[in-house]
Amino acid sequence: MTKILPFLCILLVAVSSMADTSPNVVFIISDDQAWGDYGFMGHPQIKTPHLDKLASQSLLFTRGYVPSSLCCPSLAAMISGQYPHQSLITSNDPPVIKGKKSGGNDPAFIAGREIFNQHMDKLPTLPRLLASKGYNSFQTGKWWQGNFNRGGFTHGMTQGSRHGDAGLTIGRESMQPIYDFVKQSVSENKPFFLWYAPMMPHQPHTPPERILAKYRDKAPTLNMAKYWAMIEWFDETCGELLDYLDVQKLSENTIVVYLADNGWIQDPEAPKYDIRSKQSQYDGGLRTPIIVRWPAKVKPQKSEALALSIDIAPTILRAIGMEPPKEMTGLNLFDEVAVHDRKTIQGEIFTHNSMNLEVPSASLRWRWMIEGDYKLMVPYAANEPDAKVELYSIIKDENEMNNVAAENPDLIKSMTSKLDAWWKP
Repeated sequence: MTKILPFLCILLVAVSSMADTSPNVVFIISDDQAWGDYGFMGHPQIKTPHLDKLASQSLLFTRGYVPSSLCCPSLAAMISGQYPHQSLITSNDPPVIKGKKSGGNDPAFIAGREIFNQHMDKLPTLPRLLASKGYNSFQTGKWWQGNFNRGGFTHGMTQGSRHGDAGLTIGRESMQPIYDFVKQSVSENKPFFLWYAPMMPHQPHTPPERILAKYRDKAPTLNMAKYWAMIEWFDETCGELLDYLDVQKLSENTIVVYLADNGWIQDPEAPKYDIRSKQSQYDGGLRTPIIVRWPAKVKPQKSEALALSIDIAPTILRAIGMEPPKEMTGLNLFDEVAVHDRKTIQGEIFTHNSMNLEVPSASLRWRWMIEGDYKLMVPYAANEPDAKVELYSIIKDENEMNNVAAENPDLIKSMTSKLDAWWKP
């Protein structure tokens, strides 16, 4: 017995150490992809076998949303767990100054972007909070807020330009920087957080011919075929990343999150988005499947409960035993009871160029809310003076074509009251 006891002690310590191992975290974020444009969401033509497999292994929320359908505020909401009106990152770009060209090397544009970057500096972002627990973090792909370290990442590719400069080579050119980072983290015995946000299937739609050939005769236009092929190309890169985690035996204790930053409904006559998709208050811009996989802890399940991208940061923090900051008001997506009991989600749409970098209501266009089967959209008169309140039964009217506001004044009053309680500008 005396010989066995030391062995049992060593075994118990080893088991305890394994149980306490912090999970790795991988964010996979597609860019400009409509919520139905996946195999697992029922698209009849587009092939996404790797994301289909991921969805089958995960907690899948088919009714996921981002709070705002512009790229910059949407991504900021994911990493901060805060609504744009909280973070003050509401728009893609700073104000347009009369008589000046916006963008590029214009000093006023650069100064405006720097204010957005300073807002990011102040946020308790996921990488910053994970660093306190010993995590390495790596930014790749789309990133608007200056150098990667402005978001709290310990490692990264983007040096400071508007969309992401060197970071945008990920996926389209190579996955090697990710593999190198993972190897380094493993060699240092550190858990890691990976931000994989390639500008895919975002324009330019330049898929390999081997993939485009599959869709030339299936899509209504060549432009649509290119968009569909871009989605399959993006899916391929996701497969490469997920396979790498498998080969390195990291998948079991890695939380993988997937969603899109905003939607995309392509104009069938031209290679551009439809007005009801990105930048809009409609589901074509806001809705996205949200996938969360953690084989060590969470069983696969398909859910029709409402989920929001601001839920992801607090979910991750609670998974590693951290209490989220009070600014993170999202739910823990692993808490089935809390998610089931939630009755409403809300969001906000802002102008593409900010009207005031310090006052979010100055740039507000719409507030929206979903309660049960209904979605309410309330215009902000200062920026949408001719718009009317819209209400849709989004379960029956998935494409939001039949505005039923006139027939439901009491419901509008009730929902507007709840929207005001959330945020009244």
